Amino acid sequence: MRVLGIETSCDETGVAIYDNEQGLLANKIYSQVKQHAYYGGVVPELASRDHQSKIVPLIQSALSEAGLKMKDINGVAYTAGPGLISALMVGATLGCALAYACNIPNIAVNHLEGHLLTPMIDAEPEHYPKFPFVALLVSGAHTQLIAVSGIGQYQLLGESIDDAAGEVFDKTAKLLGIDYPGGLILSKIAQKGIVGRYKFPRPMTNCPGLNFSFSGLKTFAANTINNLATRDAQTYADIARAFEDAVVDTLTIKCRRALDNTGLTRLVIAGGVSANTTLRVRLKAMIEQRGDEIFYARKDLCTDNGAMIAYVGMVRLLSYQYRTLTITVRPRWSLEDLTAV
Repeated sequence: MRVLGIETSCDETGVAIYDNEQGLLANKIYSQVKQHAYYGGVVPELASRDHQSKIVPLIQSALSEAGLKMKDINGVAYTAGPGLISALMVGATLGCALAYACNIPNIAVNHLEGHLLTPMIDAEPEHYPKFPFVALLVSGAHTQLIAVSGIGQYQLLGESIDDAAGEVFDKTAKLLGIDYPGGLILSKIAQKGIVGRYKFPRPMTNCPGLNFSFSGLKTFAANTINNLATRDAQTYADIARAFEDAVVDTLTIKCRRALDNTGLTRLVIAGGVSANTTLRVRLKAMIEQRGDEIFYARKDLCTDNGAMIAYVGMVRLLSYQYRTLTITVRPRWSLEDLTAV
């Protein structure tokens, strides 16, 4: 059985084909980064227009790579939320139209569930993270800790009360003069920074609970930069290092607390920021010290992509969870609202 997955929640157009026996057959991604960089952030109307122009060629390319035609597809999965409503509508309307034309099911997929289950895409079933586990979902739009009892069985433990971790990475990068989206470049610069020259706070780590707050780090970075006596590449690298260490330490402390509070011994990290090398190293060290287990996807599947949508679509199609032709998108859609498989 094969599912075509369509991802258009923000500024990446993703198309993939997943086979329940052969795995991932094709995965195509078009990034709009260069277009939005001019404006310093994502412009929703431009994003939706770009999805419209790129989505059909990407579908054709994915089918060609897999050596398939639409008659060989058994279901169409699309991101129904959360995300930008105008961008979501592109994938939803095309997904439903294709399903109708081919007389096959369409599956509305939660974007966050796609990220959360991404570590299972390439792994053999015996290497899947066994339920239950704690998941850290960390991206440009979300920073959440979730207790996962099974597919579709999610309990939110904590989340950011302001900026997401990925968002504050990009905002701090902009303060350092790095073009949007600068989070990845900031991390590369941080590798050249001197540890300890600057000390940033670890927000909300000294109070109980599992919520996050990152907007204060951005303000702290802004004040530090504004008060600099000298502005050279090394100083900026030192600030980048201090900032990244603060974010990573905060995430690590909260993950340890979540494991302690739940009594669970497995941690899954997912989302765009989960590709951050420093975060992976620190979390792995913490988990190994505890004797627990950690799971994450390969780095090219951490950002928004069609593969995760096709995979979740397959899981829910095999459980007979698919929609009628009614097109529904949800810009806000909590994981806790999903149906268990």
